[in-house]
Amino acid sequence: MVALPDSVRAAVEASLSRPGREVRLRSVEPVGGGCVNHGARVASTENRSYFLKWSGSASPELFEAEADGLEALRSARLLRVPEPIAHGGSAGGPAWLLMEHVPKGVADPRYDVHLGHGLARLHASTAEGDRYGWHRNNWIGSLPQSNPSIRSWTELWRGHRLNPQLRLARERGYLVGEGTRAVEALMELLGEALADVDAAPHLLHGDLWSGNVYPGADGMPVLIDPAVYLGHGEVDLAMTELFGGFDAQFYAAYEEAVGIGPGYHAFRRDVYQLYYLLVHVNLFGGGYEAAAIRTALRAVSALRS
Repeated sequence: MVALPDSVRAAVEASLSRPGREVRLRSVEPVGGGCVNHGARVASTENRSYFLKWSGSASPELFEAEADGLEALRSARLLRVPEPIAHGGSAGGPAWLLMEHVPKGVADPRYDVHLGHGLARLHASTAEGDRYGWHRNNWIGSLPQSNPSIRSWTELWRGHRLNPQLRLARERGYLVGEGTRAVEALMELLGEALADVDAAPHLLHGDLWSGNVYPGADGMPVLIDPAVYLGHGEVDLAMTELFGGFDAQFYAAYEEAVGIGPGYHAFRRDVYQLYYLLVHVNLFGGGYEAAAIRTALRAVSALRS
């Protein structure tokens, strides 16, 4: 495990200290599992525990955006989300984010139902206004995610989700030929694919795979590592299905609470999963290329049938 850099330790201690009240970190316990950043549970001399993330390659804006997303989800007061405490980073030094430490526990018998209902209520809570996107850009993994404030959901998904990832994949030698044609064919059909999406934008977690939710000490779900924006709730649902790890009770509870729009199972799940597959191609390489092409072709076939 990578040791906590001295500059990060000093910055974190400074953020916790106040005039006449100096705070130090008395323990740092590395936590594995992150594929992008380093993490550790830290305890202060005031006997408080926190979770600390840092990266020598990320810009400070990445953690600033994550803190913003955590606050947005917390403000909905529907599911447990760790409170961001402080963040920072200087030119040439590691970026970091300090947040509330929410210990992991054992899932309560109603964990999946609570998660399904909570996510559905999050998606059903209409934001003010009629614009998709967000007030700032953020990241999906370590890749930038553009979030213009626009009225067209189709325009956002085509121009600021699929197209940027396709361009990046092609620059890296992936999805050329058949792959490019498949994704471009789907983008031409997006207007039809997204025609019956509710005009009211909803707050999304934005990266809801099984590694970004866990049972807290009370057995109830805790959401972490968001890539938030205002969009269509089925995006989060599609991401939960891409790599698995969610119980059937979760999906039943979600559908009971808010329903699932027409076209989701027929083609929109593929439309939304394609974005995350392209992200994985660009983050991890060609192992996801075939799945991305298959997904695009399947959606095109369904839309043309």
